[in-house]
This record gives sequence, structure tokens and C-alpha cells, in this order.
Amino acid sequence: MSTLRDKRREKLADSRRSEDKKTRMTVLVALAANLVIALAKALGGLFAGSPALLSEAAHSVADSMNEIFLLASLRRSRKAPDAEHPFGYGKERFFWSLLAAVGIFVMGGCFSFYQGISAMSSGSSESLDGYVAGLVVLGIALLAEGTSLLKALHQLRGHARRNGRGMIAQLRAGTDPALRTVLAEDGTACLGVLVAAAGMGLHMATGDIVYEAWASLLIGVLLVYVAYRLGRENRDQLIGVALDPVLRQEIHTFLDEQPEIDTVTTLLTMRLGMDSTLVAARVDLIGGLDSEEVEEVSERIKNAMEGAWPMVDQIFLDITEATVEDRRRARRERRELDAAVEAVADNSG
Repeated sequence: MSTLRDKRREKLADSRRSEDKKTRMTVLVALAANLVIALAKALGGLFAGSPALLSEAAHSVADSMNEIFLLASLRRSRKAPDAEHPFGYGKERFFWSLLAAVGIFVMGGCFSFYQGISAMSSGSSESLDGYVAGLVVLGIALLAEGTSLLKALHQLRGHARRNGRGMIAQLRAGTDPALRTVLAEDGTACLGVLVAAAGMGLHMATGDIVYEAWASLLIGVLLVYVAYRLGRENRDQLIGVALDPVLRQEIHTFLDEQPEIDTVTTLLTMRLGMDSTLVAARVDLIGGLDSEEVEEVSERIKNAMEGAWPMVDQIFLDITEATVEDRRRARRERRELDAAVEAVADNSG
């Protein structure tokens, strides 16, 4: 039994290593693009004196630093469990992704606000020398960022296809935080380039720098929003978030269908990493089972759960006699879970 369990875990580990390799390549592509683009934007912004272009340069610098954080997360989250971290280091993935979100906010959003406010308060137009070169830089940046975004979308599509979901549903279901961060960065970068180009173009057409100031402020708002969303998602994962309602319902139904289980009084789940999940269930067994039969039933249920859901590798069954209040609470929580699943289905539709 343990050999079969080990084989399953090794197969899951191999699959995760393969996915990590693809994610690492996606992050490296984004890093290379952002380093080149950041330098080009900074030189073009200084030469043209463009606040919008300098805001975009800060955006690209922030993205470059964040890609380094994401590479660290890929390496550190694969460390084996030890005595101090018995459940492994899977949540390192979320910690470093949280730092990336903070980097987007501090280095990108705040600098964009500074550039916008500074340009707004100057109250005068600036020289337009070098603006054509600046627009060319933005065009090259859009091409590079778009290429990186397509690489990330291709990987996301592969995840969605394997899981039988749409791409949006796959994002909501908890895609790799490193991949999700790259998607957010590249998507925001493409939109930011368009905003910066619009601000520069209006400045060139009217001679009024206020358009570029507003472009910088808009880029700042966009970056702060993206940082907030990424930060909130990774914070939830670090605190401890349950499996999505559909999977919880599947596990609950599986336990309900076991002939030896009379009542599932409590079902708790928590994601420990990309391929590790804790499931703790308090169950009341039917009467007449001796201690040896209880042990056999427990082992069979655990093995079946690992076979059905390979990511569930930490399973704890607490066999306790259920009280009337326990049964009442269990029925209420099951109705709430079913309602949550229906809500997910309605939103997907």
C-alpha cells in the first residue's frame, strides 16, 4: 500500500517538476524582455524628458525585480520537508509572489504617481525633442511584452486544457502564482505601454504636458490595482485557504458514499503548496466495527482519496461519535457547500 502511495507521489512530483520547468522558462522570457525594455524606456524617457515613458521604465524595472522573486519561489518551494517544516516549503511560492506584488506597488505604482504629480505641478509644456524615438521605444516594448504575454497565455491554456476548464476558470481555480504574476505583469505592461503612447501622442499634438501627467497617474492606478489583487490572493494562500468548493464537494460526496461512514461531521481542507493539500475530516462510523476493522477502513479511505486526488497528500481522519448538534451542523455546512458550488457554476456560465 505504501509503495503504491509512494509511486503516486513520485509521479505527481515529476509532473510538478515538468510544470515548474515550463514556468521557469516563461519567467526567464519575461525577465529578459523587461531588462531590455527597462533600459530602453529609461534612456528614451531621459532623452525625451517624458514622464509617461519614465513611468513605464519604472514599471519595467519593477517587473524585472519581481521576476527574480518568482525564480526564487520556484527554487525554494521545492525543498523537501524537514523537522521544522513537516508540511514542506510549498507556501514559499506564495510568499515570494506576495513580495512581487509589493514590488509592483512600491517601485512601479508609487514612481508613476510621483512622475504624474511632478509633471502636473510643473504647469508648463516641455520640449518634444526625442518623442518620436520614445514612441518607437514603446512600440518595441509592446512587441516584446506581447511576446512574453503570449508565452504565459500558452502555458495557461495548457493547464486549462488538462483540467477541462476554460482559461478564466483555470485562473480562478488557483493557477501557479508565479505564472499568474507573469500574466498580470505582462498584461498590465501592454496596457501601460498603450496608455503611455496615448499620453505622449496627445502631448505632441497639443504641446500640453498634462496629457502625459494623466497617463502617468493612470499607469500608477493600474499598477496599484494589480498589486492589490495579487497581494490579496497570495495573502489568502499564506493565511491558509481551502480547496475550491467543487473539489470540497467531491471529497465530501466520496466520504458520504463510504458504507462504513455514518456521518461526516466536519471537513477541513487547506492548500499547502502547488501539489500538496491537507484534508482533515471528522467522521462517525457505523456501529459494530472493531478496532482492526476501523484501522483497515481508515487506510482504505485514505488510499482511495490519494488515488482520486493526487494533490491530497496529507489526510487525517478523526473518528468520533457524532452528537445531535454535530449532525445538525454538518447538514447546515453541507447545504452551504452545495450553495457555493451552485454559485461557482452560475458565475462560470
